[in-house]
Amino acid sequence: MPTPTTCCAPLGAASLSDDQAQATARVFKALADPARVKIVNLLATSPEPVCVCEFTEPLGLSQPTVSHHLKKLLDAGLLEREQRGTWAYYRLRRDALGGLAAALDLEGATR
Repeated sequence: MPTPTTCCAPLGAASLSDDQAQATARVFKALADPARVKIVNLLATSPEPVCVCEFTEPLGLSQPTVSHHLKKLLDAGLLEREQRGTWAYYRLRRDALGGLAAALDLEGATR
């Protein structure tokens, strides 16, 4: 009679807490739009904060639509906003992206 074998070894890495998983899911939900991914890319490559008006041409979107996308990213904790007169300037919160990479252990996945 054959002996039962185990399918797989148990996972060795610690898993995310429920709160960490919820926070990470919010970030992915915010990034689930191509325009928002492009905004993050534009901010990641800019040395200075970027005015909301500067996104309309590269995204091919109206200013209200750009503002909507920026708010989604801001609410997800990916951006910081600075008001200068009537214009809002945005910068990427690099610690938020670092936290996302750490939550997914992206560096460990490539080892």
